[in-house]
Amino acid sequence: MSTITYTQRRPSVSLTSKPVYKDAFGRDFEPPEFTIKDILDAIPKHCFDRSLTHSLAYVARDLLYASCLFGLATQIHSIPYLPARIVAWVLYGFCQGLVGTGLWVLAHECGHGAFSPFKLANDVVGWLLHSALFVPYHSWRITHSKHHKATGHLTRDMVFVPRDLTRYKLSRNLTELTEEAPIATLYYLLIQQVFGWPAYLAYNVTGQKYPGVSGFRRSHFAPSAPMFDAKDFWDIIISDVGILVAGTLAYLGIQKWGWANFALYYFIPYLWVNHWLVCITYLQHTDPTLPHYDASEWNFARGAAATVDRDFGFIGRHLFHEIIETHVAHHYSSRIPFYHAEEATQAIRKVMGKHYRQDKTNLILALWKTARTCHFVEGDGVKMYRNANGIGIPPKEGRRVQ
Repeated sequence: MSTITYTQRRPSVSLTSKPVYKDAFGRDFEPPEFTIKDILDAIPKHCFDRSLTHSLAYVARDLLYASCLFGLATQIHSIPYLPARIVAWVLYGFCQGLVGTGLWVLAHECGHGAFSPFKLANDVVGWLLHSALFVPYHSWRITHSKHHKATGHLTRDMVFVPRDLTRYKLSRNLTELTEEAPIATLYYLLIQQVFGWPAYLAYNVTGQKYPGVSGFRRSHFAPSAPMFDAKDFWDIIISDVGILVAGTLAYLGIQKWGWANFALYYFIPYLWVNHWLVCITYLQHTDPTLPHYDASEWNFARGAAATVDRDFGFIGRHLFHEIIETHVAHHYSSRIPFYHAEEATQAIRKVMGKHYRQDKTNLILALWKTARTCHFVEGDGVKMYRNANGIGIPPKEGRRVQ
């Protein structure tokens, strides 16, 4: 009997000996066979419409939120009781961090061209907002675009590239696979959430590894970094100027009002922004059910499907502009503005069927579950997550229980 194979557009799969893939929990996984055309044809045309006025209104709204919170914070010093002041500052830092994350997301819209049809407006607004949050706008925009073009591709994706077993053991200083104690999981999570974002910008941590290139030479601040092309040089310089301006303003603010006030009003909310960015990105691309592909099995439609929508309630939908709830659709067309993304999501679900992933687990619980179950990937062609904790399918090597 003859064997039917697909063309290059869809990776070759023999229908007579179709491999069986298992996710981390042992459930069957079948790579999707729909095309990007199938997806885009299902999305209503008006979902691609972008409005500068509409988008600027959201920027104004979020800046109003930030200003109101700042104004309220100036009154905290007058609270007579220290415990009440501490609680007030904690609440301010948390809430301002949420608003700051929303502004970061709007700059993210600019980087994709979803903010408006006008590139100059997108770049000016994006540069201003991201620079204020110490993000090198163009540098991030360039690598983030490459991430979208190669999502789920093990050697081309640009962020949260999963480790194989060898790299996982090296990261944990293990000679053999050993069960990870919960306190160790918590430690690694804290490191990731506090230092993950600046480490990614400064050293491309969680991105691709470039043999022979180490340290600051693979930084988002270095025009010669291997993530960039020669044509990107001035964009990287402009991004660095934005960081230099932000740093100068921060220095002058500290000189005038002191480090303590700078930390309370800006730095603690900034840490919250970093936390949410890492949390959101990690959970969008890391899940026990998600595949990763080598070059022989990857195509754009499969890679974009290797993401998951989650739910963060009012915070996600109102303050974070639905970046958590509509991420799958965003990966199929990143120029759809967030205010059309829910409608686009409902449309593509009909095409994706069982391949659409949504998890409404509480975000913090999902962070813990994912950290415990997604340690490294295994497989041929299509690779699925495995872990050292005896959860789900055991890895090929086996593990030593502490």
